[in-house]
Amino acid sequence: MNDITATGSARPSLPGDPTLRDTVERIIRVDHAGEYGAARIYEGQLRIMGGGPKGDLIRHMKHQEQHHLDTFTGLIRTRRVRPTALLPVWHVAGYALGVVTAALGDRAAMACTVAVEEAIDEHYAAQAASLGDEEAPLRTTIERFRAEEQEHRDIGLEHEAEQAPAYRLMSAVIKAGCKVAIAVSERV
Repeated sequence: MNDITATGSARPSLPGDPTLRDTVERIIRVDHAGEYGAARIYEGQLRIMGGGPKGDLIRHMKHQEQHHLDTFTGLIRTRRVRPTALLPVWHVAGYALGVVTAALGDRAAMACTVAVEEAIDEHYAAQAASLGDEEAPLRTTIERFRAEEQEHRDIGLEHEAEQAPAYRLMSAVIKAGCKVAIAVSERV
């Protein structure tokens, strides 16, 4: 029996292969979780930096992340996708990451943004490539949000993220955390 893969190509299905529905559910679940975590990071950063010179930048990025979150929340409802059971963890972890990086200074907060957005850029690119024409509206949404995440990364780089103390180490740790959160949130 032939099945349509997540990329829209026909090939024989194998036992255990995810259906297109399974793939879309995982995408919506993990993107909802990721946008939730991103909004919480910016809330934590605003707690520390809200009145400082970078506060307006953080508010701008948080506003976009909130729009992304609202969009995926709507998709959770309309597509009847179970959200990740880990939202309480991402609630605390995202906020804590925002507070800690902001407490380390503006550059560290921007370094956090760059690391998160680079991980999300890679993630969104893979998702968009995996979706065929059957899911063109979802692919378009992901690509639009990916462009905004790239804008956030660029803002961080323009505001001296790479000059943060221990930038490479901080970036590697945050990216690794993002990748673990992605892998777990897709399924749990």
